[in-house]
Amino acid sequence: MHQGSKTMAGFSGSCLCGAVKYEVSGEPVRVAQCHCDDCRRATGSAFATNVFVKEEDITVLQGETNSFQHAADSGSTMTKEFCGNCGSQLFGSGSSAPGIKNIKIGSIDDVGDIKPQIEVFTSKSLPYTPPLEFTEKFEKGRPR
Repeated sequence: MHQGSKTMAGFSGSCLCGAVKYEVSGEPVRVAQCHCDDCRRATGSAFATNVFVKEEDITVLQGETNSFQHAADSGSTMTKEFCGNCGSQLFGSGSSAPGIKNIKIGSIDDVGDIKPQIEVFTSKSLPYTPPLEFTEKFEKGRPR
């Protein structure tokens, strides 16, 4: 796979400074737009768009990430992985979903046709972020 390419079964990405580069070999398990307070604070944005993939499908090609852990409202322990140089958040995971990681959509080189399927914590969405017409919506987290 060439850097910057997106195929039916994979994509690549990097942090802002390019120190950390990764490749994903499989299809996303799910794509979610999250409006929770934690995602807003972690991204510094109105919401986060998270591409969930199997952890085994991610290969870090270059560099290393630093991590930060915190407790989520759900009681799950969340781990955020980011570039130690530029601070870009690349990956995240939660103790309630072992073997799955999320990738911040903004770090993907070529998003192609990847788009959210669901929106979670819509009860916390900011008034100027209207719901997407094509997503299933959950006022809180997605039921498991």
